[in-house]
Amino acid sequence: MNALIALEDGTVFEGSSVAAEGEALGEMVFNTSMTGYQEILTDPSYAGQIVNMTYPHIGNYGVNPTDNESQHPHVKGFVMRQCCRRPSNHVATQGLIEYLMEHNVIAIEGVDTRELTRRVRIKGVMNAAISTLEPDPRELISKARSWKGLEGVDLVREVTCNEPYVVKPSGDVQCRVVAYDFGIKRNIIKKLAEAGCEVTVVPANTPSSQTLALDPDGIFLSNGPGDPRAVGYAIQITNELISSGKPIFGICLGHEILGLAFGAQIFHLKFGHRGANQPIKELATNRTLITSENHGWGISSDNLPDCLEITRQNLNDGCVEGIHHRELPIFSIQCHPEAAPGPHDSFHLFTYFTELMQKHAA
Repeated sequence: MNALIALEDGTVFEGSSVAAEGEALGEMVFNTSMTGYQEILTDPSYAGQIVNMTYPHIGNYGVNPTDNESQHPHVKGFVMRQCCRRPSNHVATQGLIEYLMEHNVIAIEGVDTRELTRRVRIKGVMNAAISTLEPDPRELISKARSWKGLEGVDLVREVTCNEPYVVKPSGDVQCRVVAYDFGIKRNIIKKLAEAGCEVTVVPANTPSSQTLALDPDGIFLSNGPGDPRAVGYAIQITNELISSGKPIFGICLGHEILGLAFGAQIFHLKFGHRGANQPIKELATNRTLITSENHGWGISSDNLPDCLEITRQNLNDGCVEGIHHRELPIFSIQCHPEAAPGPHDSFHLFTYFTELMQKHAA
């Protein structure tokens, strides 16, 4: 079945549908990862977005239940150059096409993904419409242009958990952590548990009083989708948690929310960082780390509050990749240190968080 992608700048791309029929509006972004398509599909941080994969051959190792980062895909659409029909992997339980059909995801192959990526890099992320139903490109362009977009939209409410739940480590509990679910990935919880943490995951709007009543050793602020300025309740809650003096660790959206809580400025990246090969410099050691990232917003280094110290910077564009409070046991990172899949260069941050909580308790 023929399918179309229309961008708000008037560009139209043709392809063939490989999954669900339908039409969707979303923010067009691209991901440069060579593997990890299942994790990308199920990452709540992609809510409201149409994802274009730059690697030309997607689906070759199939799909399996253990690689899901959440219960279901969150992308509005999925774009590929070629989708594999015959996956080969001993752990695969089904093919990518069957998985996309099962979850009613609109997916297109046969697209010039290289040109689509160039268009987004040159003009920045933009509204897009993807359809297997609308044959008129002009009508689809009109729909893309009339869509309000994601700026100022609270997407966290759509992806956060409804009720708290607890994940225990396999061994002895070294620390007890309350994790705010802004769209948390399962592998983040897994890495916290591997570091010896008993993790109580709570909804994004959980009052600070309820969190502190649990008397945790530390507080974790998770990744999540969309504009960090739109989740004012999370910024207010974080402000109150900062006042408690508890150790706090933030990742991705949690990093941005923490920055806003301290008065830092946030800006919209032109086309974001989405892939498993982003180089960042760890300023304390002068090491270069290769990281997995997925974000469209960042903390500005201009007018950064004096209480915050920049610990890491992106080597491609200078974006603030890490901050640490100069006096309080609080730090955050823009990248995804759990990197599933991806480089393991930042795994140590989970152990560092455990050590920070133990030191603070002592």
